[in-house]
Order: sequence, then structure tokens, then C-alpha cells
Amino acid sequence: MSVVHRLTAGWLVDHLSFINQCGYEICDSFAHPGGVTRSTSVTSTEDCHSIPTFVAAPSTSDSPPNGPEDAIETEGKRAKMRYVFRKEFFDISKPHIAAAPEEQLCQGCPELSCMFDFFSPFYFIMKCYGFFCYFLQIPQKRKRKCVFNQGELDALEYHSKVRKLIWEGTLHLVQEGLKSGFLHHTTAELSCRKNNVPQGIVCGLAELCEMAKQFPAVNGSDHQAVCVLEEETSSAEQDLLSCVMENSSNYAKIIVLMGQKYLVPPKSSFLLSDISCLHPLLNYKKKYDVIVIDPPWENKSVKRSNRYSHLSSWQIKQIPVPELAAPNCLVVMWVTNRQKHLRFVKDELYPHWSVKTLAEWHWVKITTAGEFVLPLDSLHKKPYEVLVLGRVQGDVKEALRKSEGVLPIPEHQLIVSIPCSLHSHKPPLAAVLAEFIKPDVECLELFARNLQPGWTSWGNEVLKFQHIDYFTLLQNE
Repeated sequence: MSVVHRLTAGWLVDHLSFINQCGYEICDSFAHPGGVTRSTSVTSTEDCHSIPTFVAAPSTSDSPPNGPEDAIETEGKRAKMRYVFRKEFFDISKPHIAAAPEEQLCQGCPELSCMFDFFSPFYFIMKCYGFFCYFLQIPQKRKRKCVFNQGELDALEYHSKVRKLIWEGTLHLVQEGLKSGFLHHTTAELSCRKNNVPQGIVCGLAELCEMAKQFPAVNGSDHQAVCVLEEETSSAEQDLLSCVMENSSNYAKIIVLMGQKYLVPPKSSFLLSDISCLHPLLNYKKKYDVIVIDPPWENKSVKRSNRYSHLSSWQIKQIPVPELAAPNCLVVMWVTNRQKHLRFVKDELYPHWSVKTLAEWHWVKITTAGEFVLPLDSLHKKPYEVLVLGRVQGDVKEALRKSEGVLPIPEHQLIVSIPCSLHSHKPPLAAVLAEFIKPDVECLELFARNLQPGWTSWGNEVLKFQHIDYFTLLQNE
């Protein structure tokens, strides 16, 4: 399970463990005499016909495989290859920005705690305006005037309300993680080690979605809504971009797009498209009991970096959640720490979708030693993100029937985890939501960048973190 500890405050989650429990074992290939394993794939743009991909098998020595494309030579037998996500992406051993001693979660200062109540609004305001450093006689360069715009003042007010909940709840979960050994105090060797993170992995999925708009129009009446990934079959990219792809087997599949390989976990389905091409998902004829949404919010940082395209509030409202949601559907929205976005979701977006807001949760990011990845009171970025949970309102009898045997959604729960170093790789919610939904329900993630067993995923980068270079071949069986 990805949940390491469950307390009243929330969950301590092992994101890496969840990925590796998704079942990335390839078993749809046959090993052939001569040490060559054949597997099928979705072909690249340059060739719109189905062609087999040939993967050379390693030598018969006892040495471990050298890369994710190694295969085992077994004449006349199925070849099994197990992939795991590269653990260096979760080796967050030090905070991104070091916090002051009084802010460090596991290294509190009793002397300072006697001088100041760290949870009081007075302390928090002094801290933000730099007075705290003056009282403690800590030299500080003046970087900006103590003048905040309305958005910053709103953010400070919100932070002052949730700060104590986040601090105390995270502290309790971290203490449990340290006791169990899941978290560990950083050693000198670990803190000085540089992560060996692969660079330059390019998937080009968003560009492919743009290219798809130039493909000849597909006649909806003649085109199937679902394409099942089978053994010894493959599809052209035009088919991939015009229907929901489904891996209904108990094993992972490998597909190839624009010369890049991606792993598809078992019992998963996905649609690779942008917001202008959602009709294949609607034609999938499924109604979802859980919908998780991680929209590309518009903000200054995204505009400056040009890291990904963003959507306006008006565009987000056009997402057809009512058409996709089953009665009493649980809707979970990831929201940035901008109060403008939070107010929009609660006051405008959810009412537009007939969704009633039930709770706000927080994802808290920590290091392997249990420290916040950023100072909790940082004015620039916080070590937490917000989730807004709500339920679709509709037929009362149907809602009561679907809520039988499940717990009500509690307020102010924390999801504490070591974050992935890959940008916007969110922690899994399946395990933490399990106690609030019935088993075997239909689940959908919108604007997804990775896949999960048992879920349908949609987005223009829905396979981004499924790129085979993010994985390594653990063993052959």
C-alpha cells in the first residue's frame, strides 16, 4: 500500500511505492530462438503502418541488465520483464531552501518556543515583515519594502488560518515515519550526494496533440470509441489520438510514439488529446464516481517559464464534468496557493458544475528526513498545495444509496509525502480516497501526466511520466 501511516491528521504516503505496485511487468512478448524478443507497438508518425519492434536480448552471463530494453532469452517461453520507477527521482534528502532553526520540523528550538508562540497571528505577522529577525538580532538584507498587494495579503491571511493545522499534523505523521524507519535523519554522506537524475527526456506529447489537429477528420459513425491494446496488434497514431486506448490485461504494455517508448500499466485506459478534442472520452460511455482534476492554472511563473500551456478560468469551466460524472460523484480539484483560484473553484466553478464543496485538504511536501521542502512561512512558495473536495448534487435517493457504507469526507486532512523531483508529478490519491468511496468504482483523472491501474486518464501529456527512461529494468523472470 502507498499509505505508510494513517492518523487523525491525515496520511503519510509513499509515492514511489505506489508507482512500483502498479504492476509494470511486461508479459505480452515471446522470446524467439537466437536471442531476439518481439513485441508490438503503436507506430511513429513517420510510418502509419503496424510494424513489430525487435529488442535484442542480453548475454547469458549473471550480470544484471544494462538498460530498460534488455530482454531475457528463453526459447519457446514467455519473456517477463519487470520495470520499476527510478528511485533517484524521490531522493529529496535536503530542503530546496533551508529553513531557519525555529521552522525546522524535527529540530525545534525550545528556547525560542518559550519566547514566542509560533502559532499566534502576532508572531506570524512579525515573521512576514522581518521583525522576527530584528528581535533575535539576526542580520538581514532588505530585499523589498514591506508592502503587499491584495493577493499577497489574502495568501497571508489564508496561511495564518491553516499554519497550525499543517505544522502539528505534519509533525505527528513525521514522528510516526521516523519511528517506523520510513523516514530517516539525513547523514552527512546522504546530504552531500548529488542526485543522478537523467536529463533531457523529451516526450513531445503536447506537440503531437497539436499535430493531430492536422490529421484528416475521422467519421465518428465509422470509428470505434475504444481501442484495446492486444498482443500482436498495434494502431497508427491517428487511431491513438482519436479514441480511448485500453489495456485490459493483467500486464503492462509498451507503445511507441514519435520514436519514444511509454509503459502502460495493467487495467488502465487513457485518451491522449487536448481540451479541444474531448469527444472520444464522452463517447467512451462511462460515468465516473471519482473525478480528479489538475488543471494548468494561469500564473506569472508559468507565463515566464513557458513550461506548459495554461487555461483561463473560463476555459476550465467548459470541462464537461456534469456529462462525465455519475450521481454523487466525488470531485477533487488541485488548486494553487493563489486565493483567486481557490475562491473561483469554491464560489464559481463548483456551483457551475452542481458540485457542493465539502472539504479542503493539503498535500505537504517533506524530505526523507521529515523536513519541509520549503520554509513553512516562505512568502514566495509554500511547502504545501491545496485540494478542494466536493460531490455532485442530484438525485437524493441515488446519493444516499451510493453513500451507504462509506465515511463522510472530513475537513483539513493532510497528505504528507516525499515529492517527486519531476515537475507536477502529483502523489496518488487512490489509497487515501478508498475509505470515502465504494470499491470497484469508475475513476477518472483529467489533465493527468501519468496512468494508474483501474483509472481512466486524459490529457495532452497523459503519458509524460510513463516514458520508459523514467524506469529501470529490475529483473527478468
